[in-house]
Amino acid sequence: MKASKYHSNKGFDNWLIYNIGDKFLDKYSKYYQGILVDLGCGTAVYKEYFLQYCRKYVGVDWSNTIHNSGADIVSDLNKEIKLEDNYADTIVSLSVMEHLYEPQVFLNESYRILKKDGHIILQVPWQWWIHEAPHDYFRYTPYGLKYMFEKAGFKDVKVEPMSGFFTMWLIKLNYFLGRFRYVGHSKIIEKIVTVALIPIWTFNQLIAPLLDVLDIDRHKELETTGYMVFAKK
Repeated sequence: MKASKYHSNKGFDNWLIYNIGDKFLDKYSKYYQGILVDLGCGTAVYKEYFLQYCRKYVGVDWSNTIHNSGADIVSDLNKEIKLEDNYADTIVSLSVMEHLYEPQVFLNESYRILKKDGHIILQVPWQWWIHEAPHDYFRYTPYGLKYMFEKAGFKDVKVEPMSGFFTMWLIKLNYFLGRFRYVGHSKIIEKIVTVALIPIWTFNQLIAPLLDVLDIDRHKELETTGYMVFAKK
């Protein structure tokens, strides 16, 4: 079953960004093998999805997560991860590394716990607002990502932009417009404004991928919503 069947956090204003992320997860599904470790798993929303492919799923997250934790192992990802060397066949980490104040330690530890010839699939935002403050520390260029992964020891590092300019810009516009829902702190106003905005949000998300075609390939990595990283030990 596709990754999109397992995500429950989509909203009227942002379903496109989740659909894009799910397509990338499906693209790499053949690499979800053996023991899969989900670093920064949060609520472990994709656990059942990954278990279609891997033998065992292990979610790891720290105790201070703002989400309801679905972690099997509690571990601060800024420090030594509480797993043995060469433990995982596959590592997945989605929208996590921007929240770590020691990202290089995280990548070094990911390399340590990954088996030889194992793979890591990681996603980070780029043109994205500050979220889960104050634990939002970094944004990474594709060049910075490649440097950090290779410094940790990974090889065959591939960094892909997840969208073009128009998806990035129109999703940000949707979020901006959504702020008007809370004017006056009235639930009634919030509902009225939400209903009024749904057609605009929907139109923006339908047209954005079509407009991204105008964004030539060499520019897509410059102004994108985020990046997917695929690498091997």
